[in-house]
Amino acid sequence: MSLDKLAPAIFVLLWSTGWIVAKYASLHAGPFTFLMIRYSLSALAFVLLCSIAGAKWPRDWSSVFRAVYSGIFLHGIYLAGLWWAIAEGVPAGISGIIAALQPLMTAMAAPLLVGERLQPVQKLGLLLGFLGIAIAISPKLLATDTANLWQSAVPLVVNLLAMVSVTYGTLYQKRHLQTGDLRTIATLQYVGALIVTVPLAFIIEGLRFDGTQEAIFAMLWSVFGLSMGAVGLLLYLIRRGQVSRAASLIYLMPPAVAIEAAIAFGEPLTLPITIGTVVVVIGVYLINRRTAEVVPE
Repeated sequence: MSLDKLAPAIFVLLWSTGWIVAKYASLHAGPFTFLMIRYSLSALAFVLLCSIAGAKWPRDWSSVFRAVYSGIFLHGIYLAGLWWAIAEGVPAGISGIIAALQPLMTAMAAPLLVGERLQPVQKLGLLLGFLGIAIAISPKLLATDTANLWQSAVPLVVNLLAMVSVTYGTLYQKRHLQTGDLRTIATLQYVGALIVTVPLAFIIEGLRFDGTQEAIFAMLWSVFGLSMGAVGLLLYLIRRGQVSRAASLIYLMPPAVAIEAAIAFGEPLTLPITIGTVVVVIGVYLINRRTAEVVPE
């Protein structure tokens, strides 16, 4: 089987492991510290890749600013919020379901930003998407006593806000970064991500990273499997005109994360999570496959 046929599925599989790595890394490092190191290494790796490939860098400062600015939202705020939420107790499986809101939020924002009107079936898809999230997280909230409700709700809210951030970053990139070499743009976006994570890592966590073999393995996978591997495959898909095939597979991401979390951490595949996942997947499908965006971990 050719790489063209395998690449979209491999991309989604790599992307889904991001939630597993986030929970695994939280055992060995502060989320902001881990991401700061990951972004630094990823930026250096991309600089090397751009040098070898002779990639063209932006020639004007406005293009540089747009790339860095988009990275603040696509990587910086997005992953900082998502990884912090998982470190604070949001199950990786539930966080993966919440991630399916990204194409739903993109569709919801489209009427405001580009004047697109949602069809009735798309409105139904939005309703089902949010309903599925409510079903999936309801046991976690209902099992929490009133005194600890705020503590449990905050990470979930932060996780949701992270999806708002990546939705805005995606729409901004589509509007302002239509031209330019994607490899150099990706490099500058990691600079934007560092603007967010460096202060958080120093001020909040004091650069907590235990340096164990497990932590180093998680870092290597994050850099080469996710930041380089997933982004590299995405660039390949864009060049081959197959982004739509990868986008269509986004519907498999929530169940993939739930199954991986069950295997890796023993997170239970409860009935609410299973039903919520199915409802979210149906909602995303109804929105329209063309609205799905693939944002690498």
